[in-house]
Amino acid sequence: MSKSIQIKVGDKIPDFSLKDQHGDTLNIEDYLGNKKLVIFFYPRDGSLNCTRQACYFRDIYDLFEETGAEVVGISEQSVESHSHFAKTNNLNYHILSDTENEVRKLFGVPARVLGLIKGRVTYVVNLKGEVVYIFDSQTNTQKHVDEALRIVMLLKKTDHIEASI
Repeated sequence: MSKSIQIKVGDKIPDFSLKDQHGDTLNIEDYLGNKKLVIFFYPRDGSLNCTRQACYFRDIYDLFEETGAEVVGISEQSVESHSHFAKTNNLNYHILSDTENEVRKLFGVPARVLGLIKGRVTYVVNLKGEVVYIFDSQTNTQKHVDEALRIVMLLKKTDHIEASI
């Protein structure tokens, strides 16, 4: 059994492509250099905490857009499951289907509770594709969103400083 790597702050994110809730392929490389990324891995469509997290990202998505960030959720359910989850909750960002957990393994997102529950980890990625922040909490779903927004707002300020130099 191959051991997954653990992405850390400062690491470049791996290149990957997955289908979203519409069945369209999202190539993460298309965003690098154009958008900051908030990539959140969550355990399961429709569970109470996952729905809370997804809906909170939805509710303040426009703030992420204002900072030049794209929000991307990833879990192992099918495109059909994601489609239902997104429609039911009016989600306005990409939910990617990682049915084989390949991208989860590329990032090294851990499993919890004897490996039975998939981990909940959020990564904030700068324009260069480097991880600048990681938040790992199974239960504090609101803090995933709040922390991601705080970091992309800081990155937006840095963008302006770099552009004026």
